[in-house]
Amino acid sequence: MYDIRLVKLVNGDMVLGKWDQDKGVIKDPAVLQTIPTQQGGMQMLLLPFGYPFDQNMEGEIELRHVIFQYKTVPEELKTKYLEATTNLTLSAPGGLRNLGGGVSDFSKFLKK
Repeated sequence: MYDIRLVKLVNGDMVLGKWDQDKGVIKDPAVLQTIPTQQGGMQMLLLPFGYPFDQNMEGEIELRHVIFQYKTVPEELKTKYLEATTNLTLSAPGGLRNLGGGVSDFSKFLKK
């Protein structure tokens, strides 16, 4: 299985990807963007790091660009990321809310 980690880069981007300590890179990076909702919560979008020019989650980011590593990665984020990078459905129907736009109430993931 992949070692999937959530990190913050020196430019402030939150990135989810496959951690490769031996090569010193994060493979197949995806950017997490948060968007406020009208209800006062947050919605999260998972996009390829090279979006809009790259439509696939490919490439590498050197670990020297990481300034912070989150202690845990919510299982829903890992599942969503793996579905996006493999084109396979890993969750049960209805298992994730807002599949088209991300996970609502992002703040619940940061309060651990």
